[in-house]
Amino acid sequence: MSEAVTRAAATGPGLLPALDPLLRPWLPRQRWFAGKGRPVTGFSLVAATELLPYTGRIGLYHLLVRAHQPPRGDCYQLLIGVREALPPRLAPALIGQVTEGPLAGRTVYDALHDPRPAALLLEALRSRARIGGQLRFDRAPDREIGPDLTPRMLTAEQSNSSVVFGDTFILKLFRRISPGVNPDLELPLALSEEGCARVPAPTAWIRAELGSDPYVLGVLQPYLRGAIDGWELALRALAKGEDFTAEAHDLGRATAEVHTALARALPTVTMGRAQLEPLVAGMRSRLTAAVRAVPALRGYEPKLRRVFDALAGADGEGRERRAQRVHGDLHLGQCLRAPSGTWSLIDFEGEPAKSLTERRLPQPVVRDIAGMLRSFDYAAHSVRPPLPERAAAAWADTCRDAYCSGYTEVTGDDPRGDAVLLRAYETDKAVYEVVYEARHRPDWLAVPLAAIDRLADPS
Repeated sequence: MSEAVTRAAATGPGLLPALDPLLRPWLPRQRWFAGKGRPVTGFSLVAATELLPYTGRIGLYHLLVRAHQPPRGDCYQLLIGVREALPPRLAPALIGQVTEGPLAGRTVYDALHDPRPAALLLEALRSRARIGGQLRFDRAPDREIGPDLTPRMLTAEQSNSSVVFGDTFILKLFRRISPGVNPDLELPLALSEEGCARVPAPTAWIRAELGSDPYVLGVLQPYLRGAIDGWELALRALAKGEDFTAEAHDLGRATAEVHTALARALPTVTMGRAQLEPLVAGMRSRLTAAVRAVPALRGYEPKLRRVFDALAGADGEGRERRAQRVHGDLHLGQCLRAPSGTWSLIDFEGEPAKSLTERRLPQPVVRDIAGMLRSFDYAAHSVRPPLPERAAAAWADTCRDAYCSGYTEVTGDDPRGDAVLLRAYETDKAVYEVVYEARHRPDWLAVPLAAIDRLADPS
């Protein structure tokens, strides 16, 4: 789809040129910016809407901006607040002071950090607002949003931005966006219709209608008060030397229930050899790119490539596998345990680096399971102070077995039974982790490299 520039008249044609010199250094510093390591050569405006006219105290603009970075660029959602000067509490949100154009002399900042603009978004969702001709705030007909819910932005690192409203709702705003159906809205809606209680049902959502395909900009869901994510729980257990197998077992059951509901709600396909070939080709291609990006992988490349060859070769022949919609980026951090002990799965967006089309393709359920198995290993090797290698490996293996056993109890199908496919997906995930850590957290690179060492030589 070609992007048509849409703007409310109040934004004026000089807004983006005036923001350009401020966005160039600010945008690449954001955790959710996807183009790290490549220079930004310019910006183009996809859409601009004035949400709150500036009257001397505060203004608010909603922008969809394409950042140009050869060989390609990405479109980002920005909420730009405008003030004469920032109070100290908003200092972390500073973008800079505008020197020219319609906002000359004023300070602009990331408005999600500011309670008033955040509250405006919730009110727009509550009232099903239509703003500027292209912004649509929709709400499920059977869901209500109460007034006077105090917003607070979550500061944890993530690929999007989230605001909690009064411990009742959480609004997830997508930062890097593409036109089309976003699985983080599509799948929870489908699961809600199936009556699957393992995933919070969407209450409301934000879209931009630009051309034939809408952009999904954000999703509002119930906030699971008192819930703790699985990553934090696992690290706590490790630090205390406690067992985590009961939690892992229950999480395996929760995963299986979600997979079963997704298979009922959405079409499934059968994967034969013809469908397996592009899957393996993708794994090989990602390995090639990873070796170029991270020289530490070069010594492992031949053995890792044989893992994928085994799936494509004799071990992969003559077997049909079912593929369906899956979570797409499952790990301990995407799972929340309520005080009651019940597990929920969240964040169905999939891997942000992949296109929406790729993320919506049916996949073997082992894709999700491999991600979770890698997450147990990650936790065991990330706790501080570090565990001895033998103890870390034993903790991870015990959790992995418990998780798979819980999964099998629900589905009757043990994911460990397809060892070639599971090992290929685990290897592909570890390769992805190596590239991610090399780019974003070099101090963590040793964790996936240790897994690469084990996966390359199963003996």
